[in-house]
Amino acid sequence: MIKESYGITVSRHILDSQRLHPEATGDLSGLLSELIVAAKTISAEVNMAGLGDCLGQAGKTNIQGEKVQKLDEFANNAIKRRMAASGYVAIMTSEEEADAIPVVAGQEGKYTLAFDPLDGSTNIDVNVSIGTIFSIHRAHNGGLPGGEVDLLQPGRQQVAAGYIIYGSSTMLVYTTGEGVHGFTLDPTVGEFYLSHPDIRMPARSKYYSVNEGNTAYWHPEMHRYVSHLKEVDRPTGRPYSARYIGSLVADFHRNLIVGGIFLYPRDTKDTTKAGGKLRLLYEASPLAFIAEQAGGRAITDDGREIMDIVPDSLHQRVPLIIGSKLEVDLAAEYFAGKS
Repeated sequence: MIKESYGITVSRHILDSQRLHPEATGDLSGLLSELIVAAKTISAEVNMAGLGDCLGQAGKTNIQGEKVQKLDEFANNAIKRRMAASGYVAIMTSEEEADAIPVVAGQEGKYTLAFDPLDGSTNIDVNVSIGTIFSIHRAHNGGLPGGEVDLLQPGRQQVAAGYIIYGSSTMLVYTTGEGVHGFTLDPTVGEFYLSHPDIRMPARSKYYSVNEGNTAYWHPEMHRYVSHLKEVDRPTGRPYSARYIGSLVADFHRNLIVGGIFLYPRDTKDTTKAGGKLRLLYEASPLAFIAEQAGGRAITDDGREIMDIVPDSLHQRVPLIIGSKLEVDLAAEYFAGKS
């Protein structure tokens, strides 16, 4: 059965939202539309990866010290090319590149764009869901060349954020601060249609997502919390079920739809990443915006709200505890030593 909302395209949805704000110039709508075109390009390449020369490593290492996959490079270039002369962006930054990315001179716009071109790329070769994550802020001096200072803004100042997940279907999920909406790509016509209007994350769930291969490196508070989730206590719905894919977009998307909590706290495994593993600008901040707009919550393992952290560098890492609000509230108590 086709949903009643089928027929509402993402373009129409963006324009309808714009009409609610008479002061809007249409630049944000244009930026989102350009990102969607880039997403369709990436989706087509991902879907054909097994038949083309797109699998495997590109023979490079990115700023994060990670091996660059061929599709990483393709996705990164697809977004840069689409946005550099769009007239909507003053400055960009990518998880794949060390420095801020300038736009074409004379084509500077009002907004900044931070993006992870292909999150979970280590899973590409085994056909696990991967995704593109993006975060949009207003530039301090819109219409002029932007700088790093324009990109180092807290998540609370985001004007839009979202992700595109390339899985059994390609889905776009985004927010402009007025709820969270999901759109599924119909490949027969190349258009995203509204499939998940006004997504609300259940406040409580019975799922947790964490890499338990790092158990030996966890701090005591993390051990106590996960042990609590595994205890048998039927009145509280325990034990919880573990669901971990190892692709942040995929793990977050499942929890957004059905509820749950994702945890990547600090551990002692890698001293170079003592402050956390996931990137604030490209992963934690945009997903935190989506989580809050859907009724969830996102914090660090010392209780700071992800959305309130002011970045100190383009590639700052943070611990991330994100998901259903009551689950994150309880985790915060354990990390604070209160439970």
